[in-house]
Amino acid sequence: MQPNQVSQSGLWRLNSSDRRFILFIGDGLVAILSLLIALYFWGQRDWLDVSPSFLTERIAPWFYFLPAVWMLLIVELYDTRRASSQKETIRGISLAAGLSLASYLLVFFISEPNSLPRRGVAIFIVAATISTLLWRLLYIRIFTAPESMRRVLIIGAGRAGTTLVKTLREIWPPPFYLVGYIDDDSKKVGKEIEGYPVLGGSQQLFDVIQEHRVTDLIVAISGELAPDLFRGLLSAEERGLDLRTMPSVYEDLLGRVPIFLLQSDWVIRSFADFTTTGGFYELMKRLIDLLVGIVGSFLLALMFPFVALCILLESGFPIIYSQVRIGKNGHLFKIYKFRTMRKDAEIDGQARLATENDDRVTRFGRFLRKSHLDEFPQFINVLTGELSMVGPRAERPELVEQMQESIPFYRARLMVKPGLTGWAQVNFGYAATMEDTAIKLEYDLYYIKHRNIMLDIMIILRTISQVIGLRGQ
Repeated sequence: MQPNQVSQSGLWRLNSSDRRFILFIGDGLVAILSLLIALYFWGQRDWLDVSPSFLTERIAPWFYFLPAVWMLLIVELYDTRRASSQKETIRGISLAAGLSLASYLLVFFISEPNSLPRRGVAIFIVAATISTLLWRLLYIRIFTAPESMRRVLIIGAGRAGTTLVKTLREIWPPPFYLVGYIDDDSKKVGKEIEGYPVLGGSQQLFDVIQEHRVTDLIVAISGELAPDLFRGLLSAEERGLDLRTMPSVYEDLLGRVPIFLLQSDWVIRSFADFTTTGGFYELMKRLIDLLVGIVGSFLLALMFPFVALCILLESGFPIIYSQVRIGKNGHLFKIYKFRTMRKDAEIDGQARLATENDDRVTRFGRFLRKSHLDEFPQFINVLTGELSMVGPRAERPELVEQMQESIPFYRARLMVKPGLTGWAQVNFGYAATMEDTAIKLEYDLYYIKHRNIMLDIMIILRTISQVIGLRGQ
């Protein structure tokens, strides 16, 4: 193989970060275009020209920030897996349009008459919705075509490699084209495992790469690499192939950490290095907590009389109940929630996980859970700093003791402050079994490892969409 042969084959196949950059640039251009369209048609009212005086004197400065607000509302569509799905794209853009309209109407009706521009904002929302949808559908048409997909070879056909292949079956459209495996076990060579062929051993690595025009290698070997294979992988990377490990690909595809495929000292060797965040992030996170906590507490005060009356009529007192939960570094505190279960839900005093369609939940309690309104008293915990807006769910100490005996790394959730909502909550429902709990932990550890302001904002926006759509449990 010529040294540059592999790199040429992958030049026009973009990786996830490249695609996110293209999405960001495309959305930015579309949002700015929508602003220009809104200004033009707004300025043409009564046959007026769009003059410099119109742009500077009649238009409030905040109007020019609408493109940034729009891009913030579609932030969850920067997940390349969602961005490649027509269903997720249409849902995300529709949600952004609905939230834009609802937010503006709320501000409009509580403002002084004629103080806000109805025509300009309405035109921007319509233009941004249509133009973003058209651009995103064009993106899907281009980047889900076979010619645009990365061609991937998995190194290792053992447990880690086959787990990744099973994961790929859950994803549509597929994130890349899988060629097959390389494995040094002679008994596996020439056979199909989980529907994909074992194309050879490490000695045939470069022949397979050349024959199948491979652009990416995924190392799915949990133990030590043989010296020859290690040198071969380094040589392949030097020739232009992208080289990644199975856990990092698993994280990108599912937004989870594969806890059962990691060695026992992973938290200390790798994970702990990623949990350190800068002071700016912590400051911004606390400011967001205070801002959202104040707004949430105001909404709590407004709804409290109505919710309290409904709870009283159905099942009597108490209206709000408290529970001891375990927070960051094992700190114990009390959370507050509207009561959604019968008063005898735990008459035996035994702590149990809530489940989907839990028969202990009252009729009005089911509505509170679907709408997440039962969580609103926890805004008090957010203001006091015991909870953050975003983080792993705060669990009961007795449940934590049970879980850490069965699930690897479970106590690692306590490395950060628990949250009112979180990455696990917006991606997974109630955990009724140990297996479900393990999956939620994978989401929690992914959040702890990758947390940043944009991820926090995306989780808050997705939570709002679940509240509006009554998709809680």
